[in-house]
Amino acid sequence: MVIAKALLAWFRANARDLPWRRTRDPYAIWISEVMLQQTQVKTVIPYWGRWMKHLPTVHSLARASEERVVKLWEGLGYYSRARNLHKAARLIVNEHRAEFPRTFDAILALPGIGRYTAGAICSIAFDQPLPVLDGNVVRVLTRLFGISGNPKERRTNERLWQLASMLVSAAASEQSGCSHLNQALMELGAVICLPQMPKCESCPLRRCCAALATDRVNRLPNLPARAPATHRHFIAFVINSNDRFLVRQRPDGIVNQRLWEFPNVEITNGGAAHPKSIAEKLLGMRFASIENLGAIHHSITRYRIAVDVFRCTAQHKSKTGQWLTLEEVDQRALTSAHRKILAKIRNGSN
Repeated sequence: MVIAKALLAWFRANARDLPWRRTRDPYAIWISEVMLQQTQVKTVIPYWGRWMKHLPTVHSLARASEERVVKLWEGLGYYSRARNLHKAARLIVNEHRAEFPRTFDAILALPGIGRYTAGAICSIAFDQPLPVLDGNVVRVLTRLFGISGNPKERRTNERLWQLASMLVSAAASEQSGCSHLNQALMELGAVICLPQMPKCESCPLRRCCAALATDRVNRLPNLPARAPATHRHFIAFVINSNDRFLVRQRPDGIVNQRLWEFPNVEITNGGAAHPKSIAEKLLGMRFASIENLGAIHHSITRYRIAVDVFRCTAQHKSKTGQWLTLEEVDQRALTSAHRKILAKIRNGSN
């Protein structure tokens, strides 16, 4: 197929030199694929390098504590992905004798792995003719074939999977063809077929792109409108007693479960109550004074979060939570917002 040949030639001449592309180790590729979900390549590179330094094999991941795994993941968000990596590694050790499975069904059965990730591992690591369909590939295929349906709807989504399968199968006769074809589709969407201001003049498929021919590049893919951002307001308290700081671990069953944070509360009434009163009610402690350390801002999916940070000096220690030095706090896996609070304290606010 002309399209497959053009993609392969373009990828082999233009592929970025990414560290996980220097290996065919399915474990290393698996880690990169999970990290890259909803995260930019430039962000993932140092995380992947650090992870592979500390946990270079599936066996080392299986032996690690959950706390260590989550700490290495800290800052990437979606912590269930890290915990699923940990669970899957233990399953591979126990049920596959520490050998990464090579079949699509066996890989798909692992915790946290869906159709896309299983296909990516099979094709990239083992050069099997299995398709991939992520956001980048959806954008390339809808424009290339002029598909106007909503990619999230079942019929359109299945058609896209079929097209991706057709393309990777067309590359199967070439050495590393399946591996390079799928990576080419992802790469094209990442660097050429961009959501905004695509570089059509540099695209190897421009002569057969239906969207370009019909002036619909900026209208495809036809995705539903995003939900409007929701703003949330929190107050966090940095409680200091003899150079130790009160932190708490988030409970199970909620977002960022088992991560650490400074005591905080969400304000839903416009923040009419005084922060000192809120702190005393929240912690069951009395404070002589309270100092405003400023605000931090953080985004999680559609949420825009503002956290007002206050410092209090305690006369006695609360029996809830743990009192740690700043160095000890730094060693815990913190939520991203509270990692910013720690940085604020360490940069001179303590």
